[in-house]
Amino acid sequence: MYLLDNINNPDDLKKLSKPQLPQLAKELREFIINIVSTKEGHLGASLGVVELTIALHYYFNTPTDLLVWDVGHQAYIHKLLTNRKNKFECYRQKGGLSGFPNRAESIYDAFGTGHSSTSISAVLGMAMASKLKGCSKKHIAIIGDASIASGMAFEGLNHAGVSGVNMLVILNDNAMAIDNNVGALKNYLSSVRKHEINGDNFLENLKFKYTGPINGHDFNELFSAFKEINNHKGLSFLHIVTTKGKGYKLAEEDQVRFHAPGKFDISTGVSLSKINKFTKYQYVFGKTLVELAHQNKKIVGITPAMPSGTSLKIMMDEIPERAFDVGIAEQHAVTLAAGMSTQGLVPFIAIYSTFLQRAYDQVVHDVALQNLPVVFCIDRGGLVGEDGATHHGMFDIAWLRTIPNMIVTAPMNETDLRNLMFIAQNTKHPFTIRYPRGYGVLENWNTPFSNIEVGKGYNIKQGSEIAVLGIGHPVNFVIDAVNKLKADDENKVSVYNMLFVSPLDTSILDEVFSTYKNIITVEDGVVAGGFGSAVLEWANKNKHNNNVTILGVENPFIEHSSTKNQYYETGISSDKIKAVLLDIINSNY
Repeated sequence: MYLLDNINNPDDLKKLSKPQLPQLAKELREFIINIVSTKEGHLGASLGVVELTIALHYYFNTPTDLLVWDVGHQAYIHKLLTNRKNKFECYRQKGGLSGFPNRAESIYDAFGTGHSSTSISAVLGMAMASKLKGCSKKHIAIIGDASIASGMAFEGLNHAGVSGVNMLVILNDNAMAIDNNVGALKNYLSSVRKHEINGDNFLENLKFKYTGPINGHDFNELFSAFKEINNHKGLSFLHIVTTKGKGYKLAEEDQVRFHAPGKFDISTGVSLSKINKFTKYQYVFGKTLVELAHQNKKIVGITPAMPSGTSLKIMMDEIPERAFDVGIAEQHAVTLAAGMSTQGLVPFIAIYSTFLQRAYDQVVHDVALQNLPVVFCIDRGGLVGEDGATHHGMFDIAWLRTIPNMIVTAPMNETDLRNLMFIAQNTKHPFTIRYPRGYGVLENWNTPFSNIEVGKGYNIKQGSEIAVLGIGHPVNFVIDAVNKLKADDENKVSVYNMLFVSPLDTSILDEVFSTYKNIITVEDGVVAGGFGSAVLEWANKNKHNNNVTILGVENPFIEHSSTKNQYYETGISSDKIKAVLLDIINSNY
């Protein structure tokens, strides 16, 4: 009988003897590998913290003692040990468990995470609250060596040093983010692991009692460290060394791929994902940037710790001297690009929409205020599926279009993406190109570049009664919806690919509002302040009173499920758009 069969919560865990824990660790790894190989998700990070997670729940009194898992990729074992094992098969699916810690899901999830480097600040806040209330409990942040290099983590460490609280920071040092770690801190930690550091540990100078580095896969070392730390009042810092993907040889050997490998064959590691005849937008971006960079020596590429996810790695491999991974440092990435731009370079920043939010002030103050021609290639715009609310790119259109000097665009397909990148390199203003996660719609996308006039969209189909103005990838849903209509109804619908949110194509708007009583706007971002709002603002300013229907995301905090399901639920799938068109057509008779 498996030990795991009888383990549902930390109380069950504590009934095991310490010699039984390695067997439980083995079973947990098998459980995770079996589930992730068939359901997809994050694998390597959780495999690397199996022993740590068991030891934390075995030694400390959770949930009274508070654990915060930075980012949360590594929290799968934590979920299995905290009353969620029987629900885990449906994780990241509609109605199932989140892929990240979530306060609404469990009392054991002390803080919701999904973005990096928040754990130290959150735990410090909890510890300060306990101090004010006179409570006695443990406050523990588990953070990776990539996340701790972020500015926010340093801000938390700096404040903690003068706070007078009891808290423990555990550094899970595996030399990896999603890709290999970069930067001087990585080199420092490497030297610490090799015991090559002479003089004071910088953490001790911040008033932390430093312990380590220790083997994070050795229960005896973990429990010994916990005992020592438990007897210390104040700030403690435990440095553990682990292997990402531990216990699954293929994941240990290819840590980048097995961070989130999709469906795969356990014995061979071969991907079981369906072959798609189309190409991911991310790959189109990566190949196009290299093509442009060979033509224009001023182009440089920058990403904050996402070279593989954004496909900037293609440029890093081919033109390494002009492509830079700056680590988990979105604010730094933007201002670095601004500095480069002042000296005549043409920086392309490859960044996920949800992560660009972390650099809002830098976009406004350092780039737009100075009207610097930095190109933001915003990946994962819109709905992202199973990663859920922490990773949707819902707000980018709404906040970017309010910034002066900012050109805001969204391609409907791969050709648009390439052409927007082509013109962006020569535009003398900040330029954003926003595209979704996943596949495009063209089999033959690698075609010669064409010039696009800034602020100009184009008509795709002419009709007699309704005009649909779309922005970005959802224009393809509009085309599909119109094609599903009966011939007579299809002839009543005009479709426009607006391409630019800012500046808007006012010539198209003049034509549409003068010709059509009913107008529909479609976008895969938040409705409040988005593309449809921009159209309505223009219509109000120009005293139009046409019927305008805005299709987009009403409630931007959308839970995890498939993107297909999310498109349907938010009302921007082709079937939903078709239904809206038919309602308008039928209401005219």
